[in-house]
Amino acid sequence: MNRPALFLLFALCANTIAAPLDEPLKPLPTIPPQDPKRVELGRQLFHDPRLSINNTLSCASCHLLDKNGADSRAFSNGFDGQPVTVNTPTVFNASLNFRQFWDGRVETLEEQSNVVITSPHEMGSDWNTVVQRIADDTAYRQGFSAAYPDAVTRANIQSALSAFERTLLTPGSRFDQYLLGNTDILTLEEKYGYQRFKEYGCIACHQGVNIGGNMFQKFGVFGDYIADRGNPTVADQGRFNITGDEADRAVFKVPSLRNVALTAPYFHDGSAPTLERAVDVMFQYQLGRMPSEEDKTLIVLFLKTLTGQWEGKP
Repeated sequence: MNRPALFLLFALCANTIAAPLDEPLKPLPTIPPQDPKRVELGRQLFHDPRLSINNTLSCASCHLLDKNGADSRAFSNGFDGQPVTVNTPTVFNASLNFRQFWDGRVETLEEQSNVVITSPHEMGSDWNTVVQRIADDTAYRQGFSAAYPDAVTRANIQSALSAFERTLLTPGSRFDQYLLGNTDILTLEEKYGYQRFKEYGCIACHQGVNIGGNMFQKFGVFGDYIADRGNPTVADQGRFNITGDEADRAVFKVPSLRNVALTAPYFHDGSAPTLERAVDVMFQYQLGRMPSEEDKTLIVLFLKTLTGQWEGKP
């Protein structure tokens, strides 16, 4: 069948895809109810460099909320100005992931904040220092007293940060609108890209409401990407560093593809500078095949429909 005829056939079929229950991918849920006082405290803490030992680094220093919730560099710098060992993942929609960090070392946002604040490579601080600094601030002290019965504590700081981060969902992507029934919002090529995304098997790992973030997978199923890249590091061992199980070597949490067009560079090592390069790597090393240039173009077009909105802005 020639291409025009194939697109015409697909156009006739595409309009039948409407309800979320018909698709393996689901639209983002609404933001869960949160105590607004705790959310506001979390917002302030997220932007406060006093969480780092030398008052130089806030969560927002590496998670750029006005851009992509991540960092445009392959590796963010820690409090000491030295690069960390893995690429900074986006904080947008992170609350929907089944684990946090590339190696999935913790399950909750509360645990995640503890690791970052006390890491000798990231914020380099300790909880006695952080709690004292926050409690010494009159505005914080009043805010925490209004939001928590026991005011400023480590647990309450972690709770407030997590409450804010749970509001960082990015609904309203064109693909979400498509899943909710507005099938005309995607172009024919974007719809065809989604079909190819499913047919090639990308959806085996990038699935569910976060289009990823709900399973672990070895990076390099059909080839050793890390060896081919060269200069292996301890961080390249992934889950193995947590479990010590040889089966977990080079295994990582599958990242979410939401807003993926904005979150370059890609992978735990930031080694793919463009979305097109990331797609090439995924096909070669995860699927063991290469698509036609046309199919790759269509899949990239589909991935660009996953860009959502935060606070009403793209």
